[in-house]
Amino acid sequence: MAVAEAAVDEAAAWAATAGGEWKAAGFKASGEEVTAADIEVESRVTRVLTARTPRVPVVGEESWAPSTPMPARCWVLDPIDGTMNFARGAPMYAVSLAYVQDGVPLVGVVEAPALGRRWTTPGHLEGARPVAEDVGRAVVGVSGTGSGRSGARRFIDRVQDAAYRVRMQGSMALDLVGVAEGWLDACVCIAPKPWDVAAGGALCRERGRAVLGADGTAFAFGSPALLAGAPGVARWLTGLWESG
Repeated sequence: MAVAEAAVDEAAAWAATAGGEWKAAGFKASGEEVTAADIEVESRVTRVLTARTPRVPVVGEESWAPSTPMPARCWVLDPIDGTMNFARGAPMYAVSLAYVQDGVPLVGVVEAPALGRRWTTPGHLEGARPVAEDVGRAVVGVSGTGSGRSGARRFIDRVQDAAYRVRMQGSMALDLVGVAEGWLDACVCIAPKPWDVAAGGALCRERGRAVLGADGTAFAFGSPALLAGAPGVARWLTGLWESG
């Protein structure tokens, strides 16, 4: 945890003050937006991690080849989760860093530089409010809606029909933080990559929330969806996902 927080400290402070020249968005081959700040934050965090834990590789969104298998133990980093928000001056973006061993996140840090807030696991359990056990009273966050997955729009429409409210904040990491803290009752992350959800998923699990994959079992990297919340609500969401 000390290494993770040290790695995030300076990079997050820099991101909070980065000027407009760092926020101009381009596009990756995947169609996702990227800014110079994404690359700079990844570089700054990686330098600290490499110096402090030289034998642990860093799986970063902007530098890791998608076809390369994830190491048995590694740091998993999203330098700016919510790049579209960051590029437009919106505050809902985060630096997300997790230490992962055998596919399980054991340490996580999510920092929202523009909000001046940080969430960590293990050891950040205080202050969570209960989440709704009934879908009809649940506020559900949805992210990854631009993934292009067939049927995603139909699924979201069905969630909106059943849930109390749907929120689209544009950051999987902060949706998961919301479920962990209880200002969201559940969330759906469509087509999540490991760096999108590793740290936030760990926060949710520590708070006793269910974190499920598309098949209704415990979420594992590679699943086409992550669904988190109270166990009954998360299971209902997986059932809705599986029904197409």
